[in-house]
Amino acid sequence: MRTGTKSALLLLFFALYYLIPIEFRSLWQPDETRYAEISREMLLSGNWVVPHFFDLRYFEKPIAGYWVNNLGQWLFGHTLFGVRAGAIFSTTLSAVLIYWLGRRMFASRTIALSGSVIFLTSLLVYGIGTYAVLDPILLLWLVAAMCSYWLAAQASHTRQRAWGYLLLGAACAMGFMTKGFLALAVPVLAIVPWAIWQRRFVELLRWGPLTILVAALLSAPWALAIQRQEGDFWHYFFWVEHIQRFAESDAQHKAPFWYYLPVLLAGCLPWLALLPGALNAAWRQRRQHAGAVYLLSWVILPLLFFSIAKGKLPTYILPCFAPLALLMAHYAHSGKAQLARVFKINGWINLLFGLLATVAVVAVIAPWGLARHPVYGAGEITGVICGALSFLSWALMGWLSLKPGRNRWQLAALCPLALALLVAFAIPNKVRDAKQPLSFVHAVQPQLAQSRYILADNPGVASAIAWQLRRSDITFYDTKGELQYGLSYPDAQSRYVDGEAFARWLQVHRREGRVSLVLMLDSGETEADAHLPAPDDVYHQGRLVYYGYNATP
Repeated sequence: MRTGTKSALLLLFFALYYLIPIEFRSLWQPDETRYAEISREMLLSGNWVVPHFFDLRYFEKPIAGYWVNNLGQWLFGHTLFGVRAGAIFSTTLSAVLIYWLGRRMFASRTIALSGSVIFLTSLLVYGIGTYAVLDPILLLWLVAAMCSYWLAAQASHTRQRAWGYLLLGAACAMGFMTKGFLALAVPVLAIVPWAIWQRRFVELLRWGPLTILVAALLSAPWALAIQRQEGDFWHYFFWVEHIQRFAESDAQHKAPFWYYLPVLLAGCLPWLALLPGALNAAWRQRRQHAGAVYLLSWVILPLLFFSIAKGKLPTYILPCFAPLALLMAHYAHSGKAQLARVFKINGWINLLFGLLATVAVVAVIAPWGLARHPVYGAGEITGVICGALSFLSWALMGWLSLKPGRNRWQLAALCPLALALLVAFAIPNKVRDAKQPLSFVHAVQPQLAQSRYILADNPGVASAIAWQLRRSDITFYDTKGELQYGLSYPDAQSRYVDGEAFARWLQVHRREGRVSLVLMLDSGETEADAHLPAPDDVYHQGRLVYYGYNATP
């Protein structure tokens, strides 16, 4: 196949996965709506130093991730693609760096390209890489850090080595300003053991101060600026967001040690059968191939670190998938005798996964399914068909990869394609109404737009309202949630109304104009609090409820 044809197919492949479907997927709350609104407010205010959420101080994360997201909305406008452009760009650039590393490490364009494709189509990478959160941006800086150190370690002269350590410092600085000290932990955990194994620890100590100096110099301007504007930022960010989240007994998202094992296995689909052999081959080559053990260290040690930490989320192990992709590509092209059997197992895994998921959609969670409370409601036939076709196509690609042929195993890259294209149309209304509030906001947008006051009891839903209406003056009703810290400041006291005080508050404030109250009911609830004043206008959509109160003289 000609180079031009290959390039065109790669571009089409990328567009089908990462460009075309994005604008059809509504924003998910709380993450996507949150980051969409924070960046919108930052662009509007021009304050690129202090993050604000609903014009409240929001110190959960540093600043650089918002900068990347800001650029997406600045370039592509107030669109769903604009919100996700930062994550997509970061994931794409990570794949480019993986290609570069594969070329340098294995001297093979085929391995490098396969590594990038495996990375872009791995289920966890794709799911997070097209989702507007900060993790894909952090991933970019961590991949850049590991590539920079490899450049330094393999340098043939002092200038190249110095550039490697300079770039390592720059990547660590940007990672730190994206998600904090975690960005420093992952490279250290992966690099230091490898340097000791390769008897390069003294060299690392000699050049390390240059990296630290560069990281400090690049981080200092923003660190000092936010300290000057908001003196409490570093105390909150270090103690609450790092110590309490990961280590203390009340850490957020607590999970057992083995939590990441199923995440890793599911995240490696549709390449799961390559995983055991890739890890085993890297371990066996640890004395002959410095690159293999470097990638292995990059996978295992951060994975252990996050497994030991009390607080866990699937996104935390995203950095492990970059080296895993190269290890699997290297193993797949190693020419080992057992590969034919491994490729066949991989095809069967994808075939069975697709068929089982199709059966689950059609026979269990469809309106006529066996589930006691089906996920799809009556009349959602289109959603069932799209869901079934998504997984049936996965099974079909798995079956085709079983057919005789030298490179048939690579058809696994197409397994998630139909899912990527159709998932927006397969979302059940029950899920949409709980997790994708933009459709609800569109339904009541005229009433919300005419309101002097808008109150909401859920920050995720409130951020969807704020982003869609381009107004950040939302008042919070009865629940503070993640906004508790920002609402604790004296200048933010008017932005919260206690449930018991709402009737008195409403009596006063509806004299200034229309009041809208948006509530998210608990699962199983059908009515809002009976003690609320009787509204003039009501709209229900699943668990979301709109109450409108007309202005009174």
